[in-house]
Amino acid sequence: TVAHGFPYRPNCLAFDPKLGLLATGTRSGLLRVYGKPGVELEAKLDSEIEIRQIVFVENRGQLVTLCEDSTIQLWEVNPKSDENGHSFTLLEKVKACDSFSKEHREGDLKQVTTISIDSKKSILLVGTRGGNIYILDLTTLELTDQIIYQDVVLQNIPDEHKKSNPGEVEIISEQPNVEGKFLIGYNKGLKVLWDNNTLAAEHFYIGNQQLESLCWLRNGQQFMSSHNDGSYVVWKVDDNIQPSEPPKFPYGPFPCKPIRKIIWKTVRNNDDFIVFSGGMPRTTFGDKNTVSVIQGTPERGKHIAFDFTSKIIDFLIIDGDDDEEFDNPKALLVLAEEEIVAIDLRNEDWLQFHLPYMWSVHSSPITNCQYYAEVPEELFDKIFEAGKRQTVGKYSMGEWPIFGGERVITDFTESKDLLITGHEDGSVRFWSVGNVNLEHIYTLHTSKLFHSLDDGITHIDVDEVPITEEESDWPPFRKVGAYDPFSDDVRLAIRKVILCPLNNILVVAGTAGQVIVFGLKDEDSEEPLNVYFANIVSEGDGFAWKGHERLNPAHGVLKLEAGFQPRSLLQLSPPAAVTALALHSNIALMAAGTSHGFVLFDYVQNKVVISKCTLTNVDMNASSGGDALISRRKSFRKSLRESFRKLRKGRSQQEKQSEKRSASPLSASSSSSPVKSGEASPKPSSSTGDDVVVEAKIEKVDKKTVERQVEARSTEDGMVSIVRCLYFATVCITNTGNVQTPTLWVGTNAGLVLVFAITVPSEDKRDSALVTCQLAKEIQLKHKAPVIFIQIVDTSGNPLPDVYEESSGKVKTFASTVPCRVLICSEEQFKLFTLPTLKPHCKAKLTAQEGSRARRIAIGKFIAKSDEKHIEHCLLCLSNQGDITIYTLNDLKRQLQATCTKKENINGISSLTFSRNAEGMYLQSPCEFRRFSLSARRCPRFFCEIALPEGSRLVKETPLAALTIENENADQKKEVASNDNVEEATAVCEENKNQEAPKPDKREDTTSDDANEKEENSTKKPVPIVNGTVEHEEEVSQILNESHISTVSNSSSINVTIDSVKEHMISHLSENSVITEATIKRTLISSPPETKPIINSHED
Repeated sequence: TVAHGFPYRPNCLAFDPKLGLLATGTRSGLLRVYGKPGVELEAKLDSEIEIRQIVFVENRGQLVTLCEDSTIQLWEVNPKSDENGHSFTLLEKVKACDSFSKEHREGDLKQVTTISIDSKKSILLVGTRGGNIYILDLTTLELTDQIIYQDVVLQNIPDEHKKSNPGEVEIISEQPNVEGKFLIGYNKGLKVLWDNNTLAAEHFYIGNQQLESLCWLRNGQQFMSSHNDGSYVVWKVDDNIQPSEPPKFPYGPFPCKPIRKIIWKTVRNNDDFIVFSGGMPRTTFGDKNTVSVIQGTPERGKHIAFDFTSKIIDFLIIDGDDDEEFDNPKALLVLAEEEIVAIDLRNEDWLQFHLPYMWSVHSSPITNCQYYAEVPEELFDKIFEAGKRQTVGKYSMGEWPIFGGERVITDFTESKDLLITGHEDGSVRFWSVGNVNLEHIYTLHTSKLFHSLDDGITHIDVDEVPITEEESDWPPFRKVGAYDPFSDDVRLAIRKVILCPLNNILVVAGTAGQVIVFGLKDEDSEEPLNVYFANIVSEGDGFAWKGHERLNPAHGVLKLEAGFQPRSLLQLSPPAAVTALALHSNIALMAAGTSHGFVLFDYVQNKVVISKCTLTNVDMNASSGGDALISRRKSFRKSLRESFRKLRKGRSQQEKQSEKRSASPLSASSSSSPVKSGEASPKPSSSTGDDVVVEAKIEKVDKKTVERQVEARSTEDGMVSIVRCLYFATVCITNTGNVQTPTLWVGTNAGLVLVFAITVPSEDKRDSALVTCQLAKEIQLKHKAPVIFIQIVDTSGNPLPDVYEESSGKVKTFASTVPCRVLICSEEQFKLFTLPTLKPHCKAKLTAQEGSRARRIAIGKFIAKSDEKHIEHCLLCLSNQGDITIYTLNDLKRQLQATCTKKENINGISSLTFSRNAEGMYLQSPCEFRRFSLSARRCPRFFCEIALPEGSRLVKETPLAALTIENENADQKKEVASNDNVEEATAVCEENKNQEAPKPDKREDTTSDDANEKEENSTKKPVPIVNGTVEHEEEVSQILNESHISTVSNSSSINVTIDSVKEHMISHLSENSVITEATIKRTLISSPPETKPIINSHED
């Protein structure tokens, strides 16, 4: 699996200028490293602990992290290979230091506040709350004997400046071009230049304000400090006690907010850059989140205050050419709470870079997602070109400044895939997901088609004193970034989106009953908006809508950009949210459903073909004022009644009660067998008898699985009138002859399925003759659960292809000549009916625990890796428990079940979308998608290579290397083995956790081979580092290695036994190394527990 989007709750940022790698850490312990597009690494701490600081060990492919609990970790990436021979790695934690954690310290004086690495990359300086600085060996993360005590640092300061304790260590920064001299900044303003070679303080710099940050000038002769009063001070190294220049207030003289961070950069043949965050006047702009860039002086230089919508977390400057004397900055990277923004400092206008990753997919809250695989290249290119027009003049054309690593060519098949997201502000965004990256390519704004609530309102300046033109331009703000969580009107929110890749038709439906049909055009145009209305509930029904009003469409001629342009706007009444949407572009028909009924619309003639109300008397009051998307809910009284009912042993009384329950809103029949239009309903006795026979067969076959009982539901259980599913299909539904007829299938919240036959005029009369529609058949499911999915399949399990699939010939031939079947899926069970008789064929019930409901259902295509012609189709089901289950289509047999996400991730479950190629995406957080594949044909994973310079890691910092170095005598070897083999076993466990479990009888051989391969790879120079991703427990990994679906497996992850670890270690140790059995046992006890896998891949 891979993640797309912006990290959730980021907390720190770091950059390696030598390798060109960017790292981010989050409050939940997630660490990510980014290089050029396609290069991404990911790792996670053992527990959800906040990562507070990241420092790269430059040019080594290593980094150090500081966590909230004062633990310190050393990370690196090392090459590995998967079962197919592809190189990949995980970002691994190789060392850890917990000497400063609560368990190992007394009080909070040893709580770590900052860390820093010296220029020799040999020691790690650790600043604490008590003001002392501890020195760690960077190779082992072990404490050395040296401690820089605060008392020793302060002993030469004049007494008049020792008014109070200087506070905690705020920052440690080594002086450029001078080894061993560190500038130490204390919280309350004191700064000391410490010479670690002579162990003495060289200079003292007294500040009257609380210190926020420090920054050296490149030549090492000057530095800059920023403070909490909104000022910054320029110091010379030779200054003693006081600076030679007074403090500067960029946005003074009135009280200002703190300048949290400041950076000073030099430019050859040009003015210097000063970049800082904060510092705004408290009273007027105290709520602004800004990063200011000044080139030259604040009064006369070039000056822009970049304004962000969310809080600034951190920022950094990426230098340009490798110039020994000057920095020559080329890019500014700003990490905010909800987005990352890169500014091109070499561009004359300081424009933003177009992001290749870390997109704010939640720039406006996501309300709908659709995943389209293998769209036509012509359509994709047109959308891409329309998106490029939107960005002309808004983004820099410069090269992306993060340049680390290289992508590795694999057998991953790239295609033209689209992810379409609907948002709360009425926008629809298109994302390219054909490879392992997610890239934004186009945005459609539906809000431009309506009048805003603010239109026509005269804006009034509440200030008593009018603002002059000069004052309004200061500070010089510029809005940057895409994150904008505020919506002008909640009615604009997108609820449903559907795209026809064949005819380039897009249909978008919103919260206020607006349904818009778009066509794709290459050029800009000016046209009026065609608006049409459809009443679902007639005025004579006694229904009164008490919800929000409909949106007001824009009048007159609209200027429309190239891309998707509106063909017609259909406004439903009552203006409730659209709950279901279907499109048949070959016959130019569109259907939309709400909580009150549905409408069939002809967008060629722009006429309503049929409008049907599904309201019952019970629903009249329930739906008149509430939101249309309310799910079925149970009252407390009903829950108690159902609980007591389940305690009864017999079902005879329940069956009598279920027969007395009210009939469906559109039919008097309560039978689960289909009711044909115009025919008498079958007798209840015969219908019940048929169902009992079918149930008995299914229970006999699935005797091993425990299925919970599916009970009938009354009409009191929520709104039964909500239309949950709409489906177009050309199929035979009459008993007379084998005539294929266009049909519309409607599924409701009460388990009712309506089948309408559609008559479409011939092509030459399509513009004049009317399309007609009449009710043909009706099905009432006995358990009355909401119908959420309908699909026509043939007897071999091949689904009826949609319009694009049928024309492209990319699917197996649908056997329309033989009797086909219809699959009707409710939230609680799936059932196959034969057509046209609509006799039950087989069914399957969810086998999860009580309360399990189906939330997303789709048909997935599985292609064999060895034979592209071998294709199977299966039913994919996501439950509200976060599980994905795969069923066969011809007999609904359960093949596999896996955990996709936690059941608590309600937003992720509701946002999940499947593609036809058995891939899927869901929101693992409000700002990030998790992408997975159920088929081994296309498994998304980042494969990349990072070449380290020769000799960058002089010693392979692993326990095995330590063992080979320590060879003085046998006693020393035993001691090293007992202490260091713990980490080796940990590395073995982590490696096994991220690879597929080998077969038990081949475990030792596989481990030995992997060990030899790892040893050989470690000797290569330069060292190739290839990136992979961490597999999370709640994520779906590679499920199938072929199109054949494996059976459900309960086997756990690989067990690291004493023998296997012993074999692994012996294969690496030299002949002189000695390992005792007791050492191995201690190693296993110290190893971390293994992570239980989500899925066990089936072996060929």
